[in-house]
Amino acid sequence: MTWAWLSSSGHRVAAEGADWLARVPQTQAALVLGAGVYGTQPTHMLARRLDIAAELYRAGKVRALLLSGDNSRKEYDEPTSMRDYLRAKGVPDAVMVLDYAGFDTWDSCVRARKVFGAQRVTVVTQEFHMPRAVTLCRTAGLETFGVGDDSSRRLPAPTYVYAARELFATAKAFADAKLLNSDPVFPGPREISLTRILDQPGAPGA
Repeated sequence: MTWAWLSSSGHRVAAEGADWLARVPQTQAALVLGAGVYGTQPTHMLARRLDIAAELYRAGKVRALLLSGDNSRKEYDEPTSMRDYLRAKGVPDAVMVLDYAGFDTWDSCVRARKVFGAQRVTVVTQEFHMPRAVTLCRTAGLETFGVGDDSSRRLPAPTYVYAARELFATAKAFADAKLLNSDPVFPGPREISLTRILDQPGAPGA
């Protein structure tokens, strides 16, 4: 936990208050990490991540949204549900890229760099998860800033449960990233969809 907190210090902000957007640097893409779906609907935590990502896009802080989640079973598809939610919020399909093999945070970070070719991202998650997410992405070679939702205000009970689990999740993350240098479950092939968006002329945002 000390490794995650110190490594991410100065590279994260909570999406709270009137000035949080001003504190977020411009990056290539928002890397939105999956957090569960009910059927085709995002969980409350995931919906809040997606709302934050939409705000970053509209404010011109990112040019693309990389939606990374679990699609290990035909009947369970986080990235498509994430896209459909953002589409309903007015985010154009043309700026969204789906990663169907973001099975955990480390896989999402490594695939963002090695498969999708990202270099600078803003990772979007909850505050309790942000130190681990930012640290793993930076360890994977991405220049990373993190934006987190303070879910404890709206969802106190599940937030405290997940926050307690971070101790064990961060231990696994340290092993994957620093000791084993683990490959993601699906390490390739290379995708060019994100590169195509970033190569288009014009200012970021809408």
